[in-house]
Amino acid sequence: MDARQERGRQIAATCQTTQGRPPHSRRFYVPSASQDGRRYTVDLSTENPSCTCPDYEEREMKCKHIYAVLFRMETAENPDGTTTVTETLTVSETIERKTTYKQDWPAYNRAQSAEKDRVQELLFDLCRGIPEPTRPPTRGPRPHTYRDSIFAAVFKVYGTFSSRRFSSDLREAHRRGYLSRPISGLKTIQFMENPALTPILKQLVQVSSLPLRAVETDFAIDSSGFGSNRYESWIDERYGTPRRKAVWVKAHIGCGVKTNVVTAVRILDKDSGDCPQLVPLVKETAAGGFTIGEVSADKAYVSYANFEEVAGCGGSAFIAFKAGTTAAQGGELEKMFHYFSFKRDEYLAHYHKRSNVESTFSMIKRKFGGEVRCKTDTAMVNEVLCKLVAHNLCVLVQEEQELGIAPLFRKESSLIRISDS
Repeated sequence: MDARQERGRQIAATCQTTQGRPPHSRRFYVPSASQDGRRYTVDLSTENPSCTCPDYEEREMKCKHIYAVLFRMETAENPDGTTTVTETLTVSETIERKTTYKQDWPAYNRAQSAEKDRVQELLFDLCRGIPEPTRPPTRGPRPHTYRDSIFAAVFKVYGTFSSRRFSSDLREAHRRGYLSRPISGLKTIQFMENPALTPILKQLVQVSSLPLRAVETDFAIDSSGFGSNRYESWIDERYGTPRRKAVWVKAHIGCGVKTNVVTAVRILDKDSGDCPQLVPLVKETAAGGFTIGEVSADKAYVSYANFEEVAGCGGSAFIAFKAGTTAAQGGELEKMFHYFSFKRDEYLAHYHKRSNVESTFSMIKRKFGGEVRCKTDTAMVNEVLCKLVAHNLCVLVQEEQELGIAPLFRKESSLIRISDS
């Protein structure tokens, strides 16, 4: 796109273009960008469009006002505010046709109206497959089961209420039969602090994504942090002054680019590197039964091992290359680097599917909060995992209406394991 086309796009976006009435409906009046109150007439009634501006009269070539009219016609919107495909006007050259898709609002409304009820039903079905550990007989009240503990923790994160205000939701869940015994809202804090629930929650993230394995073949990898109200202090060795910094949890995830369902997760130290996490995330996704077609990631993940791992799973890695990247190592990295060098636009079209993982993090943080409320390290990790499980269940509720699927976790319950400890 040259300078005149770019300027025409800006005029189309910021200025009001008026269309003439019949029989002059092919004439358009574009305001001058430099002189207030002056308008130029663009005539599209002939094969070669014309304009009354000095630039066109001097060059007799398309000026920014002609491009503004063409772009304006291309990006017209419907009265109801939805975006649809608009007809492209071809005059001496072809303007690229843009295709967008209308939101299925009836399906969205049905999903949102029934989401809270369906999330409880799916969460109960998901937790039903959790095995219970063998506990020695002890005095006092019997401990809560893992199924009840995880149901209460995930449902609490989904509701976003405080522990006290969440008590009424737990009473209703027990009345419906989702909990084997009444549980106080304050008890969910203790559930979050149980380290034995961490590996189970991690498995539930994967299991809750499996109903969509027939839909998702392309995946995106990235990491993001979840803040907290905890702070760590240290003494700056150079200046000898105390410093404070917020503690946060870093989550590495793999997600499908069509439905934004999270297929694998790793929560490590907040200073852990991104690049080494791609291989285990892809392996976990493939182990769940997903077919690996494409894997997109930003330049932090570019490495020989990552390209080879994706290729070994039967897919192609579309990872952004750093400025100093070469193909000297050979293998799959060399193949994709040459692909990028000779067909850059085509390569980037695949790579830009990576933006869906940013959308996934945005969905999670907007709905369940971008920070964790828990205080201890174990509870903070468990809370983030609960956010991911709740997100996957919300995705399933939506896809029930759009795709007509019927999520069941009975077959996948055998994948859930508890540690011997």
